[in-house]
Amino acid sequence: MSEAVVYGFPRSTFVNIVRLVLTHKNVAYTFEDLEPVMGKGEHLALHPFNRVPIFRHDDFTVYETSAIVRYIDEAFGGEMLTPREPQARARMSQWISAVDSYFYPYMIFHVTHERLVFPELGIASDERVVAHALPKVEHALGVMERELAHGGDYLLGSQLTLADFYMLPCTFAFGLTDEGQSMYRKLPAFSRWRARMEEHPTTRKLRASLPPREPILHAREWANSHRPKY
Repeated sequence: MSEAVVYGFPRSTFVNIVRLVLTHKNVAYTFEDLEPVMGKGEHLALHPFNRVPIFRHDDFTVYETSAIVRYIDEAFGGEMLTPREPQARARMSQWISAVDSYFYPYMIFHVTHERLVFPELGIASDERVVAHALPKVEHALGVMERELAHGGDYLLGSQLTLADFYMLPCTFAFGLTDEGQSMYRKLPAFSRWRARMEEHPTTRKLRASLPPREPILHAREWANSHRPKY
C-alpha cells in the first residue's frame, strides 16, 4: 500500500487546500504537524523556502500547493478535478493563480493575520495593513461575483474543479473576520457558491476531522519577519 503524508500546521490555508483535495479523492494520508519545528532544519529540509505544505507519496516529495494538488489529482483514482478541455484547464489555472496572487495575500496575509492570528497571540492589529488590503479584497471578490453571476454552481460552471477547493480555505478564514462578513452580505452569487462549498460532503468530512482552532504559535515571528509595512 502506498503511503501519503502531508506536512504543515493545522490552520494553514494552503495545507487545508491539499487536505480538501485528498479528502475528495478518498486518499488515505497521515498529517505531520510541523508547528514545533517551523523554520528549523527539519522543516527547511522539506521546504527550503520556509513554507508549507509539503507532500510525500512513497519516495516522492513535492512542495508548492498548486503542484501538490495537480499531482494528487493525476496520481490517485476517484473523480478528476481537472477538466479535459484545454480552455477549461486554462480557466482553472487562472483561478488558482488568482488565489495565489490576489485573494490569499490580502484576505489572509493582511486582514486575517491582523484580525485573528496576531490578536490571539496578544499582538495588536496594524490598522494600516487592514486598510491597505480591504479595497483589494473587495475588487477580487467583485471579479468572482461577476463570474459566478453568469450561472453555474462552481467557478467553471457546472464542473467542480481544483479551483473551487483552492479558493475555499481563503474565503473560510476571511469570513471569520467582521470585514469578511460585511463584504459577503453584499455578494449574493459568491455567497451561494460559498454555502454550496461549505455544505459539500468533502468539506464537512474534513472539518469534522480537524482539531479545535488553536493560536499559531510560530506566527509571533511573522510580526517581525514578513508583516506588511505601510
